[in-house]
Amino acid sequence: MFAMVASGVALTARAEQPIMITVTKGFGLSLYASDLGDAKQMALGDEGTLFVGSYKSGSIQALVDSNADGRVDKRYVVAKGLEYPEAIAFYKGDLYVAEEERILRFVDIENRLRRPGRGKEVYDRLPGKTNKSRRAMRFGPDGRLYVAIGAPCNVCEAHAPFGSIIAIDLESGSSEQIATGIRNVTGFDWAPKDSKLWFADLGRDWMGDRLPPDEINRVDIVGAHYGFPYIHASSVLEPAYEKPKGLKVTTPVFELPAHVAPMGLEFYRGEQFPEKYRDQLFVAENGSWNRSSKIGYQVTMLTLEDDSISKRQTVVSFLDGEFPVARPYDLIMAPDGAMYISDDLKGNVYRLFYKENTSEESESSEASEQQDPNQ
Repeated sequence: MFAMVASGVALTARAEQPIMITVTKGFGLSLYASDLGDAKQMALGDEGTLFVGSYKSGSIQALVDSNADGRVDKRYVVAKGLEYPEAIAFYKGDLYVAEEERILRFVDIENRLRRPGRGKEVYDRLPGKTNKSRRAMRFGPDGRLYVAIGAPCNVCEAHAPFGSIIAIDLESGSSEQIATGIRNVTGFDWAPKDSKLWFADLGRDWMGDRLPPDEINRVDIVGAHYGFPYIHASSVLEPAYEKPKGLKVTTPVFELPAHVAPMGLEFYRGEQFPEKYRDQLFVAENGSWNRSSKIGYQVTMLTLEDDSISKRQTVVSFLDGEFPVARPYDLIMAPDGAMYISDDLKGNVYRLFYKENTSEESESSEASEQQDPNQ
């Protein structure tokens, strides 16, 4: 049984050896919920309900912390028997779920958790599901529903809307292509300062341990092409396809190491974390699966300066040597300014919080500690 984690982290599972999770000094990590199956993307309701989508189990779960003690005490199954309902979003009281070619809406969901009823179809023009076409959804500042639709392959010339991010006006049913030439995007968010859209894109597999870099991109021009499958990252040419003449490719704002697999993206808009963490970009690195040594399996923060990224630092590491304790998938800010982290390896949701409310946080706090959440 897992329990509370203090500032640096080690998990102990019953009588087994402690499993180490490393957390930046000043932060704490606790187990918010467990036994969620393959916990993927999350959405937060207006009343604090945390919704968790899955890829394999076909269910959407709702988690409630009714006594505000940082641990879920009520959970509900909003929907089950769906086809890969990973992508979910919450907007004005309603929960939206992408399933195959359609989007479902569960009306006034937080007041109907016990009896949510069936979702109503509000859009039916997404491309049919394939095993490698991942989805992500989020409502933008303009009220439109943004949907990322991955390419259905490791590397191929995918036909739109595969390999793109689209924005859907649910009232009219019209859509606009926001970005194209992407491979696998499951994390995107808008910068608090200028509302520009940022997204993470996973590089192709089977080019070795160090190629190609994973990407952090920004949409400066609507409809821009981000290179897939012709160019990976800034300059890695794809041997199987030649870039069409005249195609202008937008290069990444920042390159991550190959195979860290950036899944979740979240700008921190709260006030619980110290000033230097505010308005910065947090990334859930799901971790490598086809690399000679493991990399990723952590939550990092990218520091922004003048529209560029100047620094990348680890906030939470779930890699104990070569042993992955968790695979962080999505990030979302809690109502109190903490951050939820979904884990699709063990089916957990963790809660990252800051516990040292001191104004004298030195650079030494970049160092990490290890701790036992059962103590």
